[in-house]
Amino acid sequence: MTWLYATLLAALFQPWRTAVQQRVRASLSLNGAGLVRYFYGLPVSGVLLAAWCLYRGQGVPAFSEAIWGWSLAGGFAQILGTNFLLMAFSYRNFVAGTAYSKTEAIQGAILSMVLLGEHLSWLSWGGIAVGVGGVLLLASGGTRLRLADLSQPAALCGLASGLCFTLTAIFVKLATRQVATGDVIFSALLVLVIVQAGQVMMQGSYLLLREPGELGRVLKSWRLSAYVGALASLGSACWFTGFALAPVALVRTVGQSEVLFTLGFSRFYLREAVKKSEILALFCVAVGVVLALAGSL
Repeated sequence: MTWLYATLLAALFQPWRTAVQQRVRASLSLNGAGLVRYFYGLPVSGVLLAAWCLYRGQGVPAFSEAIWGWSLAGGFAQILGTNFLLMAFSYRNFVAGTAYSKTEAIQGAILSMVLLGEHLSWLSWGGIAVGVGGVLLLASGGTRLRLADLSQPAALCGLASGLCFTLTAIFVKLATRQVATGDVIFSALLVLVIVQAGQVMMQGSYLLLREPGELGRVLKSWRLSAYVGALASLGSACWFTGFALAPVALVRTVGQSEVLFTLGFSRFYLREAVKKSEILALFCVAVGVVLALAGSL
């Protein structure tokens, strides 16, 4: 059940990181706020990988060249997903933006079945549906969700974010399969370092060419941004471990427990009001997680 513990930890670290990153967003551009996640996270990921190698007493095993392609593809998809999520926050509040992105559970179930051949039981599919219903209730703010609501900018950005994060999970899983080792945690940490190194180069190069002044602000924001980077690396290490050990859809469904932490950070960290409908949404998400887990046993 290592994947379950890793996923629950990831569900804690992610909204924590996103809430802090949202504060960084107040002083940086969209891409600047996105870069801090990788720029300040890469050293932490490197330390995690080195510490794990020392703990296990092993060196770097052989891996195919395909790991670079899958890792870079996953890194690019995560950059897009992060930017779409930050854009969603600018249209709606922190909770709503996160809720729309959590439709990645159903997106992940469909895409992982098509691309990875991962199949779930009907009970797990039912759990995914209930959980997605909960996050959509959260996104609607307790009002009746109409089809037109899904065409709003916040919804479109959130849905796009979910799709990009789903692709990230699939590409990362494919990358970890390229490492010739039975140590899944090592595979996850190695892929994380490669992914973040690629992200620093990709988004850093974009800022250098299009927003050169933003790089200086990224460096000046190091106190808060380093906090973002550390949380991002810890969360990604847990997500990557979960993806390597269990079906993508199952990991993403359990990861919906993130909305519980999201509401907590929204209420106590960002000082946003919590509605009664959001409590009902949390109940739906919890039921969905339980059903999905029961279907996997």
